[in-house]
Amino acid sequence: MRPSRPLRRLVALSSALACLLALQTGTAGAGAPSRPPGLAAGDRDAGIPSLARAPAPVPTNGIVWSDVDRKSWVATAIDYVGAANPWMLDYRPAEDGTYPFRPDRPERRSLFARSLVRAFAPGEMPDPAIVFPDLPGATGFARFANVAVKLGWMQVDADGNFLPSEPVTPRMVHRAVVLALGLGDLAAGADQIHLVNGTTFQMPADFGTLLVGMRIGLRYNHGDEALDVGPDTPLSRAEVAWSLYRAATMPSWMPSSLAGYSTITLPNLGPAKQRIVQFAIDYVGYPYVYGGDWYEASPSEYCCGTQPTGGFDCSGLAWWVIKAAEGGWSNQPPREYLGWSLLQRTSAQMASTGTKIPTYRELRSGDLMFYDGNDDGIVDHVDVYVGRGWAVDSSSSVGGVTIMWVGSGWYRDHFVWGRRVLGTTPA
Repeated sequence: MRPSRPLRRLVALSSALACLLALQTGTAGAGAPSRPPGLAAGDRDAGIPSLARAPAPVPTNGIVWSDVDRKSWVATAIDYVGAANPWMLDYRPAEDGTYPFRPDRPERRSLFARSLVRAFAPGEMPDPAIVFPDLPGATGFARFANVAVKLGWMQVDADGNFLPSEPVTPRMVHRAVVLALGLGDLAAGADQIHLVNGTTFQMPADFGTLLVGMRIGLRYNHGDEALDVGPDTPLSRAEVAWSLYRAATMPSWMPSSLAGYSTITLPNLGPAKQRIVQFAIDYVGYPYVYGGDWYEASPSEYCCGTQPTGGFDCSGLAWWVIKAAEGGWSNQPPREYLGWSLLQRTSAQMASTGTKIPTYRELRSGDLMFYDGNDDGIVDHVDVYVGRGWAVDSSSSVGGVTIMWVGSGWYRDHFVWGRRVLGTTPA
């Protein structure tokens, strides 16, 4: 039985220590974890191109925030969405003329709808046929909610309520922003991931928009991983400001670089490999957490380190998707299949286990792919290949778990070899 009492997270190790541990530990003996119990060893995915962009100076139009730290990760984003543009200028100024932004306050659906429409459809007229039992009237918040629902960016509940006081989540924000940016075709394609023979998968709600939102950088990857958010975590106003800022400043080349998402087709797979892909799909959108290999804050007496929130680093995701219960670790439930032996925890360790696949062309679905991001002869990243140029990947560059194209570009250039571990134990 999995204990439920959480522990405090151990101090995260530096990337240098993670590499040192990988070199010292090597391949573990049968039945033994390859890192000491309680040690949060993990992978810093070195060299992967970051989506981070140097913030350009933003005009503030004389607006001074009373509660925004100028050194904060979100200061430029707040300036952009609240001062340079009045999208999130939601509160009246104080007597001294400064404005509160309230960055830590949960963002309500009513405020988000107003910001969204101000940003992407300021001239759109409401549809008089759309009414909300819990948000009456044709002006104020109701007008913005009307437009957001009319355009399909936001949704109502089964009774037609807009739920204006409820907080927004990444799943909601990504859906709204991706559709507002006109990237719905990419999201719709991702929602239809299928095999060559037409077999489809059970897709989580708004999977496609969540995935595309990750790929265009709508999530901020915090240095303090206790602040990282999952797909359904209530978002603060600071997080929403970041998402709107990133959307509004998205490079013009970004949509074309993601065109492959509109037609993701995987090879025909047997039942075991279909289960792998389905399970991985269910965790797309989870945050990147260094040393993370669990879907929620780690339980007490957990064998393999503690983490403050659910999420995965690259090798932690490989464990979550592939590893069988062994060495004091088991994710059954929520995973229904048994998995395969994968004692090693870091990418450098995993690179020496299983049958070596020396070339990209020889990879099969379910193989582990290894990368040398720094071109220094040291493996520092791993993901799980699912076929036809696609892999399930967790990286800090996009802030978490995505389905990534690895058939060209950085991933293809830095691929060194694969390993095949499937088949060593029952699926």
